[in-house]
Amino acid sequence: MTLHELTDEFLLYLGAVRGLSDNTVKGYGNDLSLLQEFLTPTLEVKSITRENLMLCIGQLSKQKKSAATVNRFIAAVRTLFAYAKKIGYIEKNPALEMKTVKLPKRMPNFMTTNEVNELCAEPVKDELLWASRDHALFLMLYSSGCRASEIVGLKLSDFMDGGRSAIVTGKGNKQRKVYFDLEARKALAEYLADRKKVLAENKVEPAPRELFINQKGGALTTGGLRYILNRYSGVEGTNHHINPHAFRHTFATTMLGNGADVRMVQEMLGHSSISTTQRYTHITTEKLIETYNKAHPHS
Repeated sequence: MTLHELTDEFLLYLGAVRGLSDNTVKGYGNDLSLLQEFLTPTLEVKSITRENLMLCIGQLSKQKKSAATVNRFIAAVRTLFAYAKKIGYIEKNPALEMKTVKLPKRMPNFMTTNEVNELCAEPVKDELLWASRDHALFLMLYSSGCRASEIVGLKLSDFMDGGRSAIVTGKGNKQRKVYFDLEARKALAEYLADRKKVLAENKVEPAPRELFINQKGGALTTGGLRYILNRYSGVEGTNHHINPHAFRHTFATTMLGNGADVRMVQEMLGHSSISTTQRYTHITTEKLIETYNKAHPHS
């Protein structure tokens, strides 16, 4: 079996058998296409050695790829060869001794209360694109802690309790319940009224199942969400560029900073490991220390 054939079969397995999301499978595909580029697609899998794989990592280093990129590549290669060993395509796994590189410690990017309030108000203030949609979109991201893919994947049928909560599908097709505050629900009601008008004007039938749509009546994508956020956080808006995930980080730090239990925040974010959620407790602790040092006369 060639490397190309193994990769194609493996990606199909990830999607069809393990049920990983399209984005996750695409990520594996991107990393494994690098492996084929560094070696050759027609190379027999049985002939690939540990030395071959280490040379691939060396190529990534020469290209000055980040430690996170290198580690993601290593993880993809390890999983590919573990699959090949399990199926019986190889007798010995050459990727077993691949070691990940140490990542620099980085804190998640988040917004202050004033920054998030300013950004959420920006669509109503400047009306750069679709004011009611974008206002609801930002407030619902901040209120729920949803990932970008989860918020654009929301369907009208996912909502419960009169719009107070919804079921979202996260990584690995895991479902969880998220919540929306009163301000987000009011913005949503205004957007839904506008949504009906847009669908009628564009004669879109049947209407998309997804809650958020673009101005032509099609379902909003994660790329579309990033474009919207870039406009409102760019020079036309707050002039403080952020990515959609910053809403999620801000949700977590706000909840923990206001005394929420870390286990409950873990569940609301859909983290499989509590250590991922605990990163945010470090942020809130650092903010407390910073505030103390600024305010206390003996600090």
